[in-house]
Amino acid sequence: MFAEDRVLVGVINRKRDLQSVQDDKWYRIPQAQMKRGVNAEYIAFFLSKAFGERNGSIPYFADRKGIELLYRRDLIPSEPNHPRANEAYYKIQLGTIREKKPPILNSTKRTIGFIYTTWDRFIKASKISDLYSKEDYFVDRIYHALRNAGVTSERTWSAEYRTSAPTLRVLCEKGTLTASTSPESEGMYLNSKLREDKILAAILAEITKQGGPVTVRVPLE
Repeated sequence: MFAEDRVLVGVINRKRDLQSVQDDKWYRIPQAQMKRGVNAEYIAFFLSKAFGERNGSIPYFADRKGIELLYRRDLIPSEPNHPRANEAYYKIQLGTIREKKPPILNSTKRTIGFIYTTWDRFIKASKISDLYSKEDYFVDRIYHALRNAGVTSERTWSAEYRTSAPTLRVLCEKGTLTASTSPESEGMYLNSKLREDKILAAILAEITKQGGPVTVRVPLE
């Protein structure tokens, strides 16, 4: 374990999926949600409201042993008629399932999707906000503001590729809009010293110039 090792926090929405993690030692992610691949040495698990009192906690993690790409119908043969049966999923093979002590809590009830963080942040964290670097947190807020405005975007994290700045990408009718916290990167500069509403307005204006956002359906399970 090294301080710079990458940890991917994924969401578990069903008890049967937690059982697959604990008993069979594998976890699934829709390929559509991780188009750039799964770049992490460890996988941690955020439990959703299906888990009652443990809702919003990150109580478990495991090292990643391997990965393969399968159709959902082959990954979960007991659900052949699922609406996403013919979609591709990463099947991530896991090592020993370990408890995070204390578990990381979501005291502010923050909405999350996937989070990339580093091992040193993860092992010390007691709450969700501890997982974010300052720049990651800023980009994540813009990401959720865009989602609330009806715009689907993709984001990268500082931990995901270790050296790159956090970035947002929005697929538009005339191309892809890129926004980054690095002033030297191509595309828009996400200056954290500016008010978020002004940055959001600037992004939405640029999206309009590029013909509007392309609607992308992202699978949840």
